[in-house]
Amino acid sequence: MKDNVAEEHLYLDFSHQYQDGIFPLHTSISLFLLSYCDCKLFKVFLVPTSEDVDDQFVTKNLLCELEVHLISRCQLPAVVQSCCLPAVVVQDGRFCRAGLSVVLRHIIQKTYEEDPSKTDVVELLGFKKTCLKACAEVSQWTRLCEISIPLAVEGFLKASPEHCQTIPPDILLLERKLGEPVRVHNDDKIRRQKLQQQKTGVKSAMPALGKEATEEGKSVEIQEHPLPSLELSIAFSKLLVQERSDVLNREASHIRRTKTSDLPPLDHIFAEGLYFTLADVVLLPCIHQFLASSEKQGKNLVNLPLISSWYQRVQEVPGVKRAAGKCNMKLLQLPQLMSAPKEQLQDLSSVSCELEEENQDSHFIGGPRPTMTKLMENGIEAKFSPHPCPDWTLDWSNLPSAVNPGEGKMSRDRALRKQQQLNNLVAVVTKLAKPGDVIVDFCSGGGHVGIVLAHVMPSCQVVLIENKELSLIQAKDRSDELGLNNIGFIQANLDYFNGTFNIGVALHACGVATDMVIKHCIKARAAFVVSPCCYGFIQNTMKFKYPQSRQFKEILSCKEHMILCRFADQTAVQLPPERRRIGKQCMGIVDLDRAWAAEEHNYSVQVLSMEPESCSPKNNMLVGIPA
Repeated sequence: MKDNVAEEHLYLDFSHQYQDGIFPLHTSISLFLLSYCDCKLFKVFLVPTSEDVDDQFVTKNLLCELEVHLISRCQLPAVVQSCCLPAVVVQDGRFCRAGLSVVLRHIIQKTYEEDPSKTDVVELLGFKKTCLKACAEVSQWTRLCEISIPLAVEGFLKASPEHCQTIPPDILLLERKLGEPVRVHNDDKIRRQKLQQQKTGVKSAMPALGKEATEEGKSVEIQEHPLPSLELSIAFSKLLVQERSDVLNREASHIRRTKTSDLPPLDHIFAEGLYFTLADVVLLPCIHQFLASSEKQGKNLVNLPLISSWYQRVQEVPGVKRAAGKCNMKLLQLPQLMSAPKEQLQDLSSVSCELEEENQDSHFIGGPRPTMTKLMENGIEAKFSPHPCPDWTLDWSNLPSAVNPGEGKMSRDRALRKQQQLNNLVAVVTKLAKPGDVIVDFCSGGGHVGIVLAHVMPSCQVVLIENKELSLIQAKDRSDELGLNNIGFIQANLDYFNGTFNIGVALHACGVATDMVIKHCIKARAAFVVSPCCYGFIQNTMKFKYPQSRQFKEILSCKEHMILCRFADQTAVQLPPERRRIGKQCMGIVDLDRAWAAEEHNYSVQVLSMEPESCSPKNNMLVGIPA
């Protein structure tokens, strides 16, 4: 074992035990993954939500093989106290990973780094290692797995018998998604193989997976299964690290000539398609608790045939039963169920697709002028406040090289523009900040803003929050080189940060992320200095509906607002001057809506242009101060 691996501490919430589960479910999921990976690289702490938890009861009755420790919330490292659990922190307490998906992905990566022979573990991250990587605010699938399903099951278990007669909508949504056609890399070839199988009526050999065959190294028995089974065969052959020669063989000529639109769809084997991934690991403890409770109450699961089949299939994955046993999960054997009534799934589809329909409606044909004219007729147009310190600049020539963005892989021109952007943000922040203030650099990337702030304002504490691990590690390396001791690092989606702070900054937060940053600042009653980016990526989400301000809502529809957002991205230097001018106006209008929305929360907000404007095509800044 590597010397530095054991220095990481894993903190998990603990509220109670119910049947064979530990709650909240995020904790059950984390412990199940540790067992599945056979990972002992972390020192595990349970953080009770109440004070009447017996230490010996927890360690002896809840966890069979894993050594755990109890710790009160007030004893947590400061950086962890600012985050929602689960969280992993290195021993020096300055680098924290928070949120379920981020922590689970980190456990997988550390397990594989320690033992590269565990290829089955790293394959949980899926194709291109992106499983559950997108944040829940922009990915409906991540939100369903990471947030909605665990909360739905916890709510179902807490409900009184008369209130838990109906299946939670999020469980029904998962059932519907398991019935959707699968899209995977190279699916055209697999679909042609399926068509050939259907036309020839050939049965597909599938490994029979069982405890004896997979966990004790015995030979794998091959069984014949009736059609359709190609997807099953491919999925389980991968789990056993076997190649299917019939998939690799060339198809018959008439199969190759078949149009893609005429090929049969692929059926789900696991949650994300054909292959067992982290999504299945997240869902299993949740669905297990739901099914166990439903069975105990004598509920008929006829409306969940796909979930029931998935639940049975996951149990046959090598290592799942072993991990469940370590976690005291008593997996169920369910009867084969018939399909759910089409009417119910159609009703569910109409409810669950509201967001998709809203965003599809944002597609448009035409330009922004009619919408801009409509706003002007109501007295609304882009307004830019004068810059409070347009000539202010850092003395870059006398700063350490690790502070200067030009010391990275940037070209000279790009590094100059980045310095100019930083001049603008740092100038405003230094006017707002007081000694002892906590400044949060949201969407920090490689730390260009946060590291400069920590260096020039040593009396303030600076926290960098970024979802991309590699960028944050690079930022910490630069900080270590400078010897900064007033800086912390959190790898997390924004929703998992709940700390208090005085000023929030963000340089080029993409799309909805700008609005998430402003919302965090308003919740903390903190000032904000934000430079938006990627206006074209703005779309309605679970938490944000556009336009946001009362004045804009009275005049514009969502579709009209999205027209402005799309054209606000038309500011690139290679575009014609007139087009860039209109793009700049659209940026100003979109940001005016943001400013007015913040003012509804008793903020004073100004929309500025960076100086010089040539420092970036996205050169707007919003400066908000709570009244």
